[in-house]
Amino acid sequence: MRIATKLFNTGLAACLLFTAGAQAQTAAWPVRAVRIVVPSSPGGGTDILARLMAQKLTESLGQSFVVDNRPGAGQVLGADIVAHAAPDGYTLLMAASAVVLGQVMSKKSPYDVARDFVPITLVADLSNVLVVHPSVPANSVVELIAYAKAHPGMNYSSAGSGTSPHLSMELFRSMAGITLTHVPYKGTGPATLDLVAGQVQLSMPNILTALPHVKSGKLRALGVTGKRRTSSMPTVPPIGEAGLPGYEAIQWYGLLAPAGTPAAIITKVQAQVAKSLVLRDVQERLATDGADAVGNKPDEFAAYIKGELDKWGKLVKTANITSD
Repeated sequence: MRIATKLFNTGLAACLLFTAGAQAQTAAWPVRAVRIVVPSSPGGGTDILARLMAQKLTESLGQSFVVDNRPGAGQVLGADIVAHAAPDGYTLLMAASAVVLGQVMSKKSPYDVARDFVPITLVADLSNVLVVHPSVPANSVVELIAYAKAHPGMNYSSAGSGTSPHLSMELFRSMAGITLTHVPYKGTGPATLDLVAGQVQLSMPNILTALPHVKSGKLRALGVTGKRRTSSMPTVPPIGEAGLPGYEAIQWYGLLAPAGTPAAIITKVQAQVAKSLVLRDVQERLATDGADAVGNKPDEFAAYIKGELDKWGKLVKTANITSD
C-alpha cells in the first residue's frame, strides 16, 4: 500500500511538474521565430497583409514573425500544412475567405475549418463591387435587377469557379431571382479586361481591381457587397441597402492557428493584432487596398466563420455550383 501510494504521489508530482512547465512555456511565448503560412503566392492581398502583421508582431513581441508562402490547390495546400502543424503557437495561418470557399466547393477537402483550426482574429475585410459595362442601361441595383428580369441570361465574368467574385454574384442572382450566365476566367485580370471590352456585361471584382476602371468611366459601379460603404468608394451604396435587403458577401483575411493551440497564446496574438490595426500607418496601408481593419475577438471570429460555412455551403448545394 505504501509503495502504491508512493508511486501515485511520484506520478502526480511529475504530472504537476509537466503542467507547470507547459504553462511556463506558454507564458514565455514566443521564445523563437513564429511562422505565418500564406497559402498563396507573394504579392497578393493575403501576402501583403501577412507581411504587415508579421512586421507589427515582431515589433511588439520581440521575436521574428516570418511569412512562409505555400501556394497551391486554391489555397488548400497551405491551409492543410497549418491544420496538421504542432499546436504550439509557432505556426499560424493568414487565411483568406478562399479557405472557407475551398472547403465548401470540394467534397475532398483535407481539412475542416471548424474542426482543425482555432480562430484568432478577423484582421480585415474587403468588399467586392457590382460593376456593369456602360452598355447596360442600369444606374442602380434596382434598375439592374429589373433589366436582368427583362433580359435573362446576361453574361458575368469571374476569376474562376468557386472564387469570391463568382459566389458573390451567384448569391446576388439567387436572392434577386434573376438568370445570369457565368463566364469563368483564370484570374481577376482577364475577367476584368473582358468586362471593360464589353465581352461580358457585369462582374463583382474586388474594389481595388475595379476602382481605376470606375474612375475612368469604363465601368459603372452600382453597389458594394459589404454591409457598409467603403472609403475607396464612398458614394457607392451597399447592395443590401440599394435594392436587395439582407445581401452581404465580402472577402476577408484572418489569422488562424492549429486546433489545440493554448488559449493564452491565442489571446496574446489577438491583443497585439488589434493594437496594430488602430495605428495610422496600418490603416493607411489597408485603405490603399480598399480594405477595412477589424481585429475582433476569437469567439466572434469563430461565429463569423460558422456563418460563412453555413451561407456558402447552402448556396453551393442549392445552386448546384461545381468547381472548374
